[in-house]
Amino acid sequence: MFGEWQQAWCGAQPIGRLEEKMVRNIVFDIGNVLTDFRWREFLQDKGFEDDMIQRIARASVLSPFWNELDRGEWDTERLMAEFIKLDPEIERELHAAYDNVTGMVTKRAYAIPWIKELKAKGYGVYYLSNFSDKAYEDCREALDFLPYMDGGILSYQDKLIKPDEKIYRLLLSRFGLKAEECVFLDDVPRNVEAAQELGFYGICFQSKEQAEAELEKLL
Repeated sequence: MFGEWQQAWCGAQPIGRLEEKMVRNIVFDIGNVLTDFRWREFLQDKGFEDDMIQRIARASVLSPFWNELDRGEWDTERLMAEFIKLDPEIERELHAAYDNVTGMVTKRAYAIPWIKELKAKGYGVYYLSNFSDKAYEDCREALDFLPYMDGGILSYQDKLIKPDEKIYRLLLSRFGLKAEECVFLDDVPRNVEAAQELGFYGICFQSKEQAEAELEKLL
């Protein structure tokens, strides 16, 4: 859900020439862009020591199975069973960690003001995020900016995850958007690259200040 561990060098890489394209829409990833995905701090908050946090992480958030949580094809029981297979000795700790994930995703204070600012300037504002149903239910408070946006896609609802090109195409078709009129912001380089390959402008998010500076060059 948000791929903190997948990040590599991350720089803004808009494609195309501004004079050839008109940007009308801003598309945001959610985790580590409009919210904090704080899985490590979340486990610390639950009282786990560093060694146990690493074991829990290797069996869960750092495992290949985490993507299935965002894809929405597996229920929680199946996912937990796969986590436990990776480290059976910490079954109790895995349940303690993930039976409730409130606090794993938290607010960023700038989200709503930034969205309002962009909309006031006439831009459409959308979201495209790898996100699980459990995180949506348990961390709903952190998503208080969603009603201010023009729509978007949470991966679990459509059984697709980034960087599969199908999820980008679904966003475009569902909301009648043109890729060449959209800027996509994500903290994971491969997700930005996938959007660029379809004709989006792409900005690899590092901070609000960096992203705003890159946006200013395009808008």
